[in-house]
Amino acid sequence: MNTVFAELSSLARSVETPRIVGEVRSITGLTLTVSGLERAMGVGQRCVVQGTRGEVLGEVVGVDRLGTHVLPFGTWAGVSAGDRVTLSPRGDMIRPDLSWKGRVLDALGRPVDRKGPLFEGTEARLVKAPPPPAFDRRRTGARLETGIKIFDVFTPLCRGQRMGVFAGSGVGKSTLMAMLARKATADVIVVGLVGERGREVQDFIQNDLGEEGMARSVIVVSTGDEPPLMRRQAAWTATAVAEYFRDRGQQVLLLMDSVTRFAMAQREIGLSGGEPPTTKGYPPTVFSELPQLMERAGPGPEGAGDITAIYTVLVDGGDMNEPVADSVRGIMDGHVVLDRHIAERGRFPAVDLYKSVSRMLPDCHTAAEFAVFQAARRTLAKYADMEELIRIGAYRTGADAEVDAAIRFFGPAEAFLNQRKHEAMGSDETFARIYQLLGEAGVKVEVPEG
Repeated sequence: MNTVFAELSSLARSVETPRIVGEVRSITGLTLTVSGLERAMGVGQRCVVQGTRGEVLGEVVGVDRLGTHVLPFGTWAGVSAGDRVTLSPRGDMIRPDLSWKGRVLDALGRPVDRKGPLFEGTEARLVKAPPPPAFDRRRTGARLETGIKIFDVFTPLCRGQRMGVFAGSGVGKSTLMAMLARKATADVIVVGLVGERGREVQDFIQNDLGEEGMARSVIVVSTGDEPPLMRRQAAWTATAVAEYFRDRGQQVLLLMDSVTRFAMAQREIGLSGGEPPTTKGYPPTVFSELPQLMERAGPGPEGAGDITAIYTVLVDGGDMNEPVADSVRGIMDGHVVLDRHIAERGRFPAVDLYKSVSRMLPDCHTAAEFAVFQAARRTLAKYADMEELIRIGAYRTGADAEVDAAIRFFGPAEAFLNQRKHEAMGSDETFARIYQLLGEAGVKVEVPEG
């Protein structure tokens, strides 16, 4: 009986299901128009175009009276009018597995690290899934130890928090992400490299992450030369992989570089689909896709883990109020600003303490830690207010006791907060050292009893 059932099951799988077939009507730029599939395919569904150079996977971005408009995950090279178009059997799904740690994938979940095929799990997951319902989530958890001195004290991360890192090019975003991947207390690190330079992928994996970071990481890569669908897909795929590990009770750190390139990819897709450009050429879907992407991170439901997320934002011309930066800042639970002048001064990570804030404060610090944080920030702010006068020699020592203390504190604090990418320090030791520096500078710290 079992043999007969097995044979029938095998026969059922081998029977070809009915296939709806359309054909290419026209190709204009990146947009291919298909006729005959208007009732079979909706926006977001995938199809396969059979060209002379093989099959090309595409996604529907619009439907109108002219037909169904499709963008490619590759190029339309070899595709011409009249070629056959069919629905994609796989759809927008991946099957993550615990064995994916230590692997590098492309935006479609295929291995690119030359370590052999990926073992696929039994559970199929939508790459673009809805965020969890708000009332199903727990609150953010305890502070996440990062090993980065300036983070743990001034811009602390809690489990399930989402933080934006805002900076121009070449100020140290990738290095900061590598430091987090190496030392942060998380079970798994998921890294989404969206629109990354091709030559920097290996540098990031081998030099920045190293074996220690790579052993517990899953990296999803889409380089800047790939089509916009692939660059957008990389962000979704990385988030779906993070959700898989979260649902298995693990603490996940999601690092995405960068949200700006995700937005640029969505801009290309939206404009190709006929959307009207708005602020700085970004169509409306960009500002609806950003919260849908980032709201998927955060605390999980009861019994699950959390996704603590760091999203980098490439600030155009240092303008913190440009559309993408302004939109992301409103979604995040805090923001860290990297300043080029601080980097040129030689202090890394080049975090601007006066423009950076974590919305988890003061809850993620103990009362004593928060007192040290307030005293250090207040003293550094006092120095910043008087910095120009101090540098040109217009301030005379003894004129103001608080400014004198700030001058004594600033130099040692800057030297202490400077940190190389392979260094790490526990938060207890960091707070103790800053408390000591404040005392040596003559700054009183009002630590509450108990």
